Amino acid sequence: MQTTQDITVTRSATEVVLVAPAYTLGVALTRPRATIAGPHGELWSDLSLLASVDRVGLPDESSGPTAVTVEEQADGSVRVTVLSDSSAWATKAVVLQCTAREVRAHVEVTTEDDDARIADLTMFGGQAILPSGAAGTFRSGIRFPSVFVPTPTEPIQVVRLSNMQAQLGVVGDAEPGRLHGIFSPPPLVFALGRPAIAADAPHGPTDMPVGDWLGVSVVAPIEQLGFTTYRYDALDGGFLLRLAYEGHTRVRAGGWVSPEFVLRPAGAPLTAIRDYRDDLAERGWAAPAPEQADWWHEPIFCGWGAQCALAVRMSHEGEELATDNADGFVLPAGAAFAPDLARQHLYDRWLRRLAERDIHPGTVVIDDRWQADYGTNTVDTEKWPDLRGWIDERHAEGQRVLLWFKAWDPTGLPPELTVRDSAGRPVSVDPSNPAYLAALAEQVTRMVSPDGLDADGFKVDFTQRAPSGVGLRTHADDVWGINALHAIVRTIHEVAKAAKPDALVVTHTVHPSFSDVTDMVRLNDVLEDSVHGEPVPVGDQLRFRHDIAAAALPGHAIDTDQWPMPNREEWLAYARIQPQLGVPALYYVESIDNSRETVTDADLDEIAGLWREYRALRAGGERTAREPSAV
Repeated sequence: MQTTQDITVTRSATEVVLVAPAYTLGVALTRPRATIAGPHGELWSDLSLLASVDRVGLPDESSGPTAVTVEEQADGSVRVTVLSDSSAWATKAVVLQCTAREVRAHVEVTTEDDDARIADLTMFGGQAILPSGAAGTFRSGIRFPSVFVPTPTEPIQVVRLSNMQAQLGVVGDAEPGRLHGIFSPPPLVFALGRPAIAADAPHGPTDMPVGDWLGVSVVAPIEQLGFTTYRYDALDGGFLLRLAYEGHTRVRAGGWVSPEFVLRPAGAPLTAIRDYRDDLAERGWAAPAPEQADWWHEPIFCGWGAQCALAVRMSHEGEELATDNADGFVLPAGAAFAPDLARQHLYDRWLRRLAERDIHPGTVVIDDRWQADYGTNTVDTEKWPDLRGWIDERHAEGQRVLLWFKAWDPTGLPPELTVRDSAGRPVSVDPSNPAYLAALAEQVTRMVSPDGLDADGFKVDFTQRAPSGVGLRTHADDVWGINALHAIVRTIHEVAKAAKPDALVVTHTVHPSFSDVTDMVRLNDVLEDSVHGEPVPVGDQLRFRHDIAAAALPGHAIDTDQWPMPNREEWLAYARIQPQLGVPALYYVESIDNSRETVTDADLDEIAGLWREYRALRAGGERTAREPSAV
């Protein structure tokens, strides 16, 4: 037995056991397996030490006898290396770097090929043909009942059974099984758990109970996050972890090293997220929160909810718009669609109603869709005859204006600036092309510069609509997935700040490495039901999201959002707690879209009172955002 500082190493002919303060790791010497347990011996998993780095057109299967070495390092850590033969690479090794607090795993491959492209990476499991004759896909054992998922999904269940799959990343929409984009990207950390739940108090859909948890995070600089999704892939009592590179990461002659998968015990899911953020920050891969202008904390009016509510009334009640519009606009028959209602005269109407009830937003968000084309962000002058003049009027009233920006949409752009499918059709913008980023920079300057529209920043939306697919064509390799999204948001942020230093960029990119390009985190669209088909209160959903955002991006301002609301009662209930969570945001003026209930003068008077109290607390220097859980 040897002691390497905080790690005790015990060797036998068949196994090496590492006992660290936070865990115990037993590494088999005759097969690619290791057991990992808590400090008191509770087994987390019998980990598979196989990995597959599939190439496009060439799956990676491990085979042959496995060589396992365990080396004590001068810094007190212990390095475990598992070598295996590979059908796709000249050499392949799974490496575990073990410290007192954590196990950091990655895979290394080498090749003489100058154009190897990675399809998928699986860790803690993969395809193999073992000396025993067993073949196929191997996984790590599930010895924990629960998995914590830090992104909102539908149905809502943030701590779910460990035999259920889960996915994080930048691909999603409202189609079945794809609603992963409320936070896009979220913190790339799952937590495997034995939560402490009393038998008479089962946890609810958004509860994050303390207990015995093992965080499993992906750690790398943003430039190496060239994958679209990170998946916890479970089947029949086993799991592996999967990163989808989709053929857009090229391995040159020499080799490639994967991001690290970090196993770190934690006492609660939020602790696992804070540890993950600290890990990135210590390596210079997550920046501190930005300095904040006072106006960023002013209450927000966003017209999207009012647009949706009016569209519902027009569809169901035949309401017309010409009655209060001097331009005589009448919505075309059958076009009662909310983006068609982002119109100058309607925003004037809604702001007049608010002013009549003594509601004066500090920030106004012009939502989807004020622009003629999403990809060019030129003004739709039919809807906004004088957008610059309108923004000037808002400034004269002491208000700021944010423009809604739809990420990834290529509409209106030349095809050469886009990601295209095999038939040459544009699918999304292409941030691997410097010409697109230059065009985006020109757009941002035009929208924010005093010589242009003179807007004050952006609400960046649809970050979950990243292109995804092996067959898609890009201008260059290695700018894909999360890395590609960061390139888009970074361009918006840098150019906006150059034009107007106190410009505000609001996103729902709740990943610590987006801290340098995100000023304010938006809690995003409200979902509906639990896994049992029961409505989940709006307040519960948004408190959970606040706590995740505060742990991943500490110190950032938070836009509390407010859409969609199931009914008037929940809308008002949520409005009452918004000041505890961040900056109050008002989306409704005349009616509620889902319930078609009328917003009364008394309702708006209550909102006005809540905003007065919020502003008074801000002026008095008191904290208005709720402190997240201490665990």
